[in-house]
Amino acid sequence: MRRAAILSLLLAAIAVASCRRQPFAATGIPVTERDVAVPMRDAVVLRANVLRPATPGPFPVLIYRTPYKKEDEQKGYGTFAKAVARGYAVVIQDVRGRYASDGEFNPYRNEGRDGYDTIEWAARQPWSTGAVGTFGASYPGAVQWLAAIERPPHLKAMVPDMTFSTPRNFFYSGGVFDLSWISWIFSDIAPGVRLRQNLPGPRTDDEVAAAWARERSRIESHLPLSTLPDFQQVAPWYYEWLRHPSVDPWWDWAEVRGNYSRVDAAVLNLSGWHDEAYGPEGATTNFQGLLAARRGRSDAAVHLLMGPWVHGVDDTMSSKSGDRDFGPAAAIDYDETVLRWMDRYVKGVANGVDRERPVRYFLMGADAWRELDSWPPPAQPVDLFLAGAAAGDAAGALRVGPPGEARAASSFLSDPAHPFSDPFGDEPGAHDYRALLGRPGALFFDSAPLAQDLEVTGPITAEIHLSSDAPDADLWVRLLDVAPDGAAYNLMSPGLDVLRASYRSGTRRELLQPHRVYVLRLENLITSNLFLRGHRLRVQISAAFFPHFSRNLQTGKLEMDSAESRTATITIHHDRAHPSRLILPVVGSAAGIESIR
Repeated sequence: MRRAAILSLLLAAIAVASCRRQPFAATGIPVTERDVAVPMRDAVVLRANVLRPATPGPFPVLIYRTPYKKEDEQKGYGTFAKAVARGYAVVIQDVRGRYASDGEFNPYRNEGRDGYDTIEWAARQPWSTGAVGTFGASYPGAVQWLAAIERPPHLKAMVPDMTFSTPRNFFYSGGVFDLSWISWIFSDIAPGVRLRQNLPGPRTDDEVAAAWARERSRIESHLPLSTLPDFQQVAPWYYEWLRHPSVDPWWDWAEVRGNYSRVDAAVLNLSGWHDEAYGPEGATTNFQGLLAARRGRSDAAVHLLMGPWVHGVDDTMSSKSGDRDFGPAAAIDYDETVLRWMDRYVKGVANGVDRERPVRYFLMGADAWRELDSWPPPAQPVDLFLAGAAAGDAAGALRVGPPGEARAASSFLSDPAHPFSDPFGDEPGAHDYRALLGRPGALFFDSAPLAQDLEVTGPITAEIHLSSDAPDADLWVRLLDVAPDGAAYNLMSPGLDVLRASYRSGTRRELLQPHRVYVLRLENLITSNLFLRGHRLRVQISAAFFPHFSRNLQTGKLEMDSAESRTATITIHHDRAHPSRLILPVVGSAAGIESIR
């Protein structure tokens, strides 16, 4: 008995020593410190909640930085508690000027330096191993890129979800200002500012919802944009954004493109086909840029995950996107996806992540995942040419063969005072747009039914020959999947499919000469869809898709500075000399589309 007792004591001592040597084992009630001061280089203090396992540590650290109130985020997402249970310390921080943090909030402008300082602060703490990872979606995704470009030495891994590669596709798209910033300020930013500064106006969720229902139409329709009175006190930086068009070098402070060689961390890029338009472009562009910058490494430590989802972490765990259900395979375990990445590149656990194929994308229509070594997948470019409508048809045609007509064109009237609008408003995801067919203010072009399934995956290019009797116009080119019953589903969110004609060069503004034909190229319509046998492809062309983006006034003046607008006749040319077309990246057989000549 005495020998057994001694042996039990020895085993207990060994177990305690083993526990101390295992910094990643989490047992007991986690330690929570609230509003921990994190000093920045300019002496401004940001504050964070720090969650740690009950064991002595030290621990690898995961950082989540947010403008949306750290306590609300902590309640809303299970990732934090799961990370602590997995042996991480977690830092959840209010960004500068938001809630518990000092300083002045100016969206994105301070996130590079503040992110760097927060990462290096966390690495120095006595409870930290010095290995740091970051994660989060949307704004909490953007802050990761802006910090990573600053090259914090202790940043080992990041998972920036549903965020951008360039401000030119984020604040604007195709030169057109993104009006969703208005609802973001009204609903997500202004209430916190009013609480902080004791300003009048809606503060609670219920008050905000009621006020938005009353004021939305007035606010979204207000012209000029720069004279909107509602944000003068709560968001003065909004008016600075409006003073700088997308081609202005002023925006270079937010560029990720061109800075990939400065990013040393392992990066998992994640987005969805129905994410905000900047998300799919951002994830794929950032993946490709990092892969090129790391060419030659045995493990480039960069992956791409593209699902069918809308914008938001919760939606990655759902099979539905708007009105379309993609089946149980569409949902992922978001927390496990993030933590497996961190386990491999922050903890250094050999869990096989680095041996998995770096690209995983969801093929809508087939409702199945595909895996690749690079993006985009190998594809053959297939041209679909626009053709005129037959007598009595609501839609023109899409054909594989180039047009043979010497003169052929289709026109529509664009009126900014009554813009062609999205009937689903700001409801995200896939919707049935069949009711738009034949409505004034747009043109439609349909293919014949496909003889075989057709996979289209990757960037789609629209090359449209356009003329107008006005000095400027916006061009929207939307691709839809039309089922045999007539249901017509969009394949991406609005944004990548718009181009302002005066910004066609991408570097400067050049107005149109009336009635002169211009070639406009939209090169980033990104999706992955299997058009099933019997389905048709539909192209929808308009000069607006309100209220997603601001309206072109068609006078030559910008909507930031003017309220005066005019109607314009927009003509789409599709003859032998002006072959307007879509260039589709077809994966596998193109036999289905080649049958629609």
